[in-house]
Amino acid sequence: MFQHEPWFRKNIKATTAVCLIAALLTACGGDKIDGGTAAKADKAGAKEKPAEISILTEFNTTEAPSADNPVLKEFEKRTNTKLSITWVSPNNYGEKQNTVLASGEIPDLMKVSDLINPLMRQMVDQGAFWDLTPYLKEYPHLMEYPKEVWEKTRINGKNFIIPSVRPLEGGNSLPSIRKDWLDKLNLKMPETLDELYGALKAFTLNDPDGDGKPNTLGYTMNEYNFVQNVLNGSNGKWKVQDGKLINTELEPGTHDALIWLNRLYKEKLIPEDFAAMKGSQTEDMAKAGKAGLHTDTVEGIWRSTAELVKTNPKADFLPFTSLKGPFGNVAFQTSGYSGLFLIPKKVPEDKVKKILALMDYGASEEGFLLACYGFEGVHYTVQDGFKVTTEQATKDSVAQSSFGKIFERYDKYLWAYRTGMPKDVLERNKKIVDERLKISIADPSIGLVSETNQKLGADYTKKIIDLKVKVIMGKEPIEAWDNFVKQLKSDANYIKIIEEYNKAYQDRAKASSK
Repeated sequence: MFQHEPWFRKNIKATTAVCLIAALLTACGGDKIDGGTAAKADKAGAKEKPAEISILTEFNTTEAPSADNPVLKEFEKRTNTKLSITWVSPNNYGEKQNTVLASGEIPDLMKVSDLINPLMRQMVDQGAFWDLTPYLKEYPHLMEYPKEVWEKTRINGKNFIIPSVRPLEGGNSLPSIRKDWLDKLNLKMPETLDELYGALKAFTLNDPDGDGKPNTLGYTMNEYNFVQNVLNGSNGKWKVQDGKLINTELEPGTHDALIWLNRLYKEKLIPEDFAAMKGSQTEDMAKAGKAGLHTDTVEGIWRSTAELVKTNPKADFLPFTSLKGPFGNVAFQTSGYSGLFLIPKKVPEDKVKKILALMDYGASEEGFLLACYGFEGVHYTVQDGFKVTTEQATKDSVAQSSFGKIFERYDKYLWAYRTGMPKDVLERNKKIVDERLKISIADPSIGLVSETNQKLGADYTKKIIDLKVKVIMGKEPIEAWDNFVKQLKSDANYIKIIEEYNKAYQDRAKASSK
């Protein structure tokens, strides 16, 4: 028998008449659903029939969990539910979600990948989904999600959405650098872009791996928006200045970023074909010790380090805590979520509460542990305080990439640890997360919608990216970018996009202040 301490025992509110019976989720007296309960007993004290809940979500494990998966069955047992989950590969999830939305045959709980999905937003405006705002306060573990995440995911000032919560810090907005290469070449940890350029040049020219061959580069160049962000003091295309949104593509920092990146290209500190390389190819460079700088999440970079230490025990990719630019030391916050869940209006109110109670249990420590790791001794063991997954976990598709895609607990250090990571690296990563939290810049445009951008934004984005790549590779001079910026500043549709984003920003601020 699997042993667990039911989370529900710890969460009985004194102000309610609800009596909870361990993992059975039954109520003894009264019929109000409160703070994480999902079922009630009838007047005779019999257990209520399990709530049947259909779910559409994605998975990233090799195989989707089966209908008789032991973790699924345990979730059903603990929450008195019968779950019918449709698992969809992320490779075609966007297409699948739009097909389901358009059909009107929406499951009881559906994950949508993009907060500004036009069809989803239209359906929200038409009243197709439940406004969860009046109910959420009754679910304490969902309320442990950061306040700013709930605020960012509001539509028209209301919470129609349960965010698929992620850490605010530890994302891939800053790169990681080979600390062992810095040490070998007697270089300090770079603090500015100028110092970073110097390190990348040394990594390319000064044989940091000691094999006597000119076979290393400075940077894999898998992501380079951080340069523009450092120089603009922004997190993405928008920043707040004097109470208004400023489009950073038009700012001098973007011009300066292209010059800096072009210098790397001219001096052959980055791959000549970087624009055509896939993410897996750049990561392979990092894993093979062919580049000294690579961008990944704080925990994700351990994949590269783990491969390197097999042949070089001193290998160490160290994530940057910050970089200093014209606006001081900066780091960049994530959105705090990855996708979002909605409940269609066709679902009865009592079932809405049961779905929220299910999600609240998944956001508890006990529920999240079950979702991501399964059963101790079966799906994982504990070694030196760390959970180590077993082959059975792989066979049963038990992971954060399966059930953890539905049931999520907010943990600010979630992106600090990866299986197999030594404890000293974990503790170092926690400190990096804590330091970033002190100075990180949020993206103020998250959740904002411009109708003109919905129609024309993709075309503008393509033109912007294409020209940036040409300037970085020297196929176009920096003057071509400056002329393009002048055109955008006089482009009626681009101006309209800026105006609409500003209106949406002001409207959200007013709604949040109510």
